[in-house]
Amino acid sequence: LSRLAKTQLKQKWGTMQKVLSSKSRLQQIVNDILLDMDTKPRLMDGYGNAMLVCSSVYQACKAYEMFSQTDLAGKVAIVTSFQPTAASIKGEETGEGLTEKLFKYDTYRKMLADYFEQPEDQAASRIEEFEKEVKKQFVNEPGQMRLLIVVDKLLTGFDAPSATYLYIDKQMADHNLFQAICRVNRLDGDDKEYGYIVDYKDLFRSLDKAIADYTQGAFESYDKEDVAGLLKDRLEQARLDLDNALEMVRALCEPVKAPRNTEDYIHYFCGESGSPLSKEGGQLAEKEALRLALYQNVAKLLRTFANIANEMLDAGYSAQDIDSVRSEVAHFEKVRDEVKLASGDLVEMKRFEPAMRHLLDMYIRADDSEVLMDFEELGLIELIVEKGADAVKALPESIRKNQETTAETIENNVRKAIVDENPVNPKYYEQMSVLLDELIALRRQKAIEYQEYLEKIRELSRKVIRPTQAASSYPPSMDTSPKRAFYDNFGKNELLATKIDAAIRYTKKADWVGDRFKEREIANAVREETADFDVDIQQVMELAKAQKEYL
Repeated sequence: LSRLAKTQLKQKWGTMQKVLSSKSRLQQIVNDILLDMDTKPRLMDGYGNAMLVCSSVYQACKAYEMFSQTDLAGKVAIVTSFQPTAASIKGEETGEGLTEKLFKYDTYRKMLADYFEQPEDQAASRIEEFEKEVKKQFVNEPGQMRLLIVVDKLLTGFDAPSATYLYIDKQMADHNLFQAICRVNRLDGDDKEYGYIVDYKDLFRSLDKAIADYTQGAFESYDKEDVAGLLKDRLEQARLDLDNALEMVRALCEPVKAPRNTEDYIHYFCGESGSPLSKEGGQLAEKEALRLALYQNVAKLLRTFANIANEMLDAGYSAQDIDSVRSEVAHFEKVRDEVKLASGDLVEMKRFEPAMRHLLDMYIRADDSEVLMDFEELGLIELIVEKGADAVKALPESIRKNQETTAETIENNVRKAIVDENPVNPKYYEQMSVLLDELIALRRQKAIEYQEYLEKIRELSRKVIRPTQAASSYPPSMDTSPKRAFYDNFGKNELLATKIDAAIRYTKKADWVGDRFKEREIANAVREETADFDVDIQQVMELAKAQKEYL
């Protein structure tokens, strides 16, 4: 090469952008992101996702190639303005290997072919469709499209998707940087408090300086009040969030009477079992808003704790403070779970915050945990019916060691089942409620032994959840649940119940509930069939809508 040629070569390849796009440096960034995908909240559980901002399309393609050789393969995509057309590589064949343009062309075509599972020539023309699909996946199915690699696209505009983590490896400033940061600051769920920015280009020069004066550096063209609060010291904010969340839960539990054991918490958040059945379900329903506040605030406490759990010393907590906070977090989580179980609110055990559970298991040491029972497969009442007194062994030790607390937990769950099923057959479940009240009274008066009480509550539970087993007390013709419901609620008239059931079955059409015209057709048929009886048609219709056999 001549000196001029050497100079031209140095000018092209000696730039900082070329140096920074080296494979070794890019591999370090890829490694950082892979580590975060396995360890960071929202990324490791599939509820959040990330965007990597590259300085060029070539760098984006190199990063994509590296990610495609990892576990992220199939869950990462490039979205840029590049079009893999023949015109984009015109004159690039040199015989000396792939040029940058040829590499971009080949990478894009392979990416499209893999995504659409088509030959490269067919898939290459579907670039616009590809961008729409991966953007939709990124927003709606973050677990399936975990990382988007971009250069200019998707960083600005109203339709730009939000992300939890933004990795910036491109020189950005002013308006573009401002809007890019907004992508991660946009909240997209209850488990996201704020976004995270990983800056590989020192765009903010130093975080302290950026926080101290927003009008310098990256945001020098903005008024200070316009961007106040955009950037915050993460640890300082995380500590403030944790302290506030802990204080909220403490305040919520403050009225619980001493010594604040399991029974005291259950009485405060659930009420005492035996409250009369009302349309709203008695004390249990009256305290529903209080329990909801407990669940929401404890969930927030777990999230804020997880955000800072392994950095508490750096955030300024002393060793003693850390132990105290961890102990309180574990205590309030335990209270929440016991209240959910005692109130009957525990309908499934799948946690909405799996990332929080991972950190709690790692950093909190309370009592050793044990798998008690898979309540997803078998609820408490079903467990009692199946196992009788032995079902008590499946309850947490803090509940089962106290007979009073155990009894109230069971009674609350039975009461909830009665309230939930009441619309199906009001007369029948009112009778079940009376039987439950009588059984509670006997227990409180100690007029019945505990083992006998458990057997009686088991029998009552069976009648509540399996009313068909009580069918022997009905006339033989009352052979379906709807017929028995009409029989119980319309004067125990066997002929009337049969006529109503027949009119509904022969008239109803698909998806009739909620359709005004189809409902009117059924009401007219019932009215005609029961003309010789004094029947409230509106009551018949409400009862009919509650019957699963008619849906």
